[in-house]
Amino acid sequence: MKKIVLAAIAVLTFGWANAQEQTAKGKWLIEANTGFGAGVGSTSFGLASSDGETQWNIGAEGGYFVADDLAVKVGLGYGDSGHDDSTFAYKIGAKYYIANKFPVEASYNGVSYKGADENPSYLGLQGGYAWFIGKNVSVEPGVRYNISLNDDYYKSVFQLNIGFALHF
Repeated sequence: MKKIVLAAIAVLTFGWANAQEQTAKGKWLIEANTGFGAGVGSTSFGLASSDGETQWNIGAEGGYFVADDLAVKVGLGYGDSGHDDSTFAYKIGAKYYIANKFPVEASYNGVSYKGADENPSYLGLQGGYAWFIGKNVSVEPGVRYNISLNDDYYKSVFQLNIGFALHF
């Protein structure tokens, strides 16, 4: 039993140390997310079909660690809502890793709908868990709440995300 406990402590320590190295100042982050929940036009990957209409979205985010555990991020996305309406999404924000395992993010998201009278913008707040499955790869499930900044036209939405990140 003692050997099992010591082995578990060694694995957790190695994982923590590895994560600490990957979120250090001067490192880069490239991230792709899947989004579940109400779509707001995003920088995530998505594919859905209902009532004979197919909706899709593709996007990615990148960031630079300006301090240990703190990355400044930007993201771009493009999609089609299935109604001959294309969307272009952009994001700028900051992501902080608490204890190198719990990423929290605040960001400004904007969406440009082709032919829309008013385009939505959101303040996004996100939290999750970073599971480092390799030296440079993490899987980051999380929850996100997008607060509408122009709710006369668009509502605030809740999303579940699974992110895949490469750390360099």
